[in-house]
Amino acid sequence: MTQQTIITDPSGTSRWRRIAALGALSVGTFSFVTTEAAPIGLLTLIAEDLDRSLTTIGSLVSAYAAVVVLASVPLTRLTRDLPRRTLLGGLLAVFAVATLASALAPTFELLLVARLVTALSQALFWSVVAPVATGMFPAHRHGAVVSTLFTGSSLAPVLGIPAGTWLGVQVGWRATFLALAAIVTATCVVVIALLPAGGGSERSAAGEEADARRYACLVVVTALGITGLFSAYTYITAQLLDVAGLPRQSLGVVLLGTGAAGVLGALISGRLVQRRPLISLVVPLATMAAAMLLLFLAGRWLPAAVVAVALLALAGSWFAAALQGRVLRVAPLSTDIASAGSSTAYNAGILAGSWLGGVLVDGPGLPATALAGSLLAAAATLVMLTEPLLARRKLR
Repeated sequence: MTQQTIITDPSGTSRWRRIAALGALSVGTFSFVTTEAAPIGLLTLIAEDLDRSLTTIGSLVSAYAAVVVLASVPLTRLTRDLPRRTLLGGLLAVFAVATLASALAPTFELLLVARLVTALSQALFWSVVAPVATGMFPAHRHGAVVSTLFTGSSLAPVLGIPAGTWLGVQVGWRATFLALAAIVTATCVVVIALLPAGGGSERSAAGEEADARRYACLVVVTALGITGLFSAYTYITAQLLDVAGLPRQSLGVVLLGTGAAGVLGALISGRLVQRRPLISLVVPLATMAAAMLLLFLAGRWLPAAVVAVALLALAGSWFAAALQGRVLRVAPLSTDIASAGSSTAYNAGILAGSWLGGVLVDGPGLPATALAGSLLAAAATLVMLTEPLLARRKLR
């Protein structure tokens, strides 16, 4: 058993069962990301049905992210002794029920409560899913495992969110949540049936290269980089349509292409994170900074804007997968708690970036979001480059 293994040695479980369980967990990441962002595409439909303003319905997304930020670490600490299969199965069951409740909610207040319950399940799911997934496989496969796991979340912008929006427009916004509830229910059954048992009640150990300083560096880098990314990415549709002049009928094709770039980013990360951990984090951060600078300098030229947005999607997905792989290796006390901490920093970055972007849009204007994002991503890159120095100091 490796240091961060939570489930029994993989040799005790058939390979197909472990692969199928990993696939189900990846579908879980897909479903959570799709559900979190679903109200964005359904904003006007929900607002009209529940007779609320667009701003009020928009709070369904911001409140969701706030709960993930606040609940990740406390919930992970509270559940450290629970068997992982029981915990993940229970979380997916709560997710399914809460999503069904969202579909049936007759009022905004009940919809908000259902969304917050879903957010609680997501907060804990993201904290434990990567340690559990990697624990099913030998250490040399962990990079590929994390990449596969995050392919699900990368596919959400490509397939999940557009499909959910289309279904909502065709049938009604409630149909989208009903479909998601069905997908999550099936995922829950597969996870309970196939996730290997044994060892799940153990507290997860520290990472193979446990180092509190390097972990703290990752948390700071995550907060800086994701704040920068989402200061620009939150308003990327407006950037493409209003600044670059993209025809509205072409928006779907462009977003599909950027989503595909995101999937490619996750796949690239899986090949690099084990062999070149520093490069696997520095390169996507530097790419974010360069892409947003390009968006600021040449965002009025449509080809440049499209390239910049595709690079942002690729780098963002690459960074997310590489970050999780690195966190599992340097976790100072527990891989679960370390994952919860990085998830908190990530979601705090989303909230801070969205807020900063809104302030800049109301002030200097849309192009300023890309400049601010580029500066923050550049700062994150510089901080990440100090990580080897922290390791050397520890050796001394």
